[in-house]
Amino acid sequence: MFDDFATGMIDVGETELFVRYGGSGSPVLLLHGHPRTHATWHRVAPLLAPHHTVVCPDLRGYGRSGKPPTTPDHEPYSKRAMARDMVALMRSLGHERFAVAGHDRGAYVAHRLAADHPDAVTRLVVMDGIPIGEALARADARFAASWWHWFFLGQTAKPAERVINADPDAWYEGTAEQTGQEAYEDYRRAVHDPETVHAMCEDYRAGLTVDRAADDADRAAARRLTCPTLFLWTSKDDMEDLYGDPLAIWRTWADDVTGHPIDSGHHVAEEAPDALAASLLTFLHE
Repeated sequence: MFDDFATGMIDVGETELFVRYGGSGSPVLLLHGHPRTHATWHRVAPLLAPHHTVVCPDLRGYGRSGKPPTTPDHEPYSKRAMARDMVALMRSLGHERFAVAGHDRGAYVAHRLAADHPDAVTRLVVMDGIPIGEALARADARFAASWWHWFFLGQTAKPAERVINADPDAWYEGTAEQTGQEAYEDYRRAVHDPETVHAMCEDYRAGLTVDRAADDADRAAARRLTCPTLFLWTSKDDMEDLYGDPLAIWRTWADDVTGHPIDSGHHVAEEAPDALAASLLTFLHE
């Protein structure tokens, strides 16, 4: 897995991030979703590496990365805080400007990174997600029925950690067949760590509070993304069922948006790596 990639723990100021990086060419940062780790990219990164320097970190709180103490407002697990991590990480590896691609929760980090640090981001790829503020503004009974875990993981009155930690394998139904054996072991190690489970819940608590506030502030200020943006969604997920034309939504947030679906279930980097890598390379080389 990740042949010829280096590994390291990088101090990014507020925490330390575990990262794999390799390849050559212009840099691209790949950000995983929940509850995965950087290992979700193990089938995609080698396809990009002949053309790009590929950087795959564990987000703060996830995998082997640091888990800084939280605060009552959940800001340490905000997408803004995670975006700061990514700028520091890439600079520590010698990359002042770079492309970023994020899936699921990583898509929200990628969005915030492009919004808060436009001088650093050359191109943005978001996968299987519209802005958090947009999603919550549109949330209805159908959204709540399909995405109830947002509210279960995000609430604090009866914290979800106790339920998840009672049987992580039952809660997170990952399989080695889908993810690959080594990636599965990395993911399973993470979800069996109560500190990681707590941090992942904090990610969702931040999503319902400070992350939504950041998106709403951008909307109120008519602040738009200026870099070329690619939105990819998986045809076997529920993007179109929930939102109709998700590209139309992203075009209200960004100036230059293209996109298309990929024939895959939600975990596209593991289920359809060839199609995903081809889409990324086409966009990165335009």
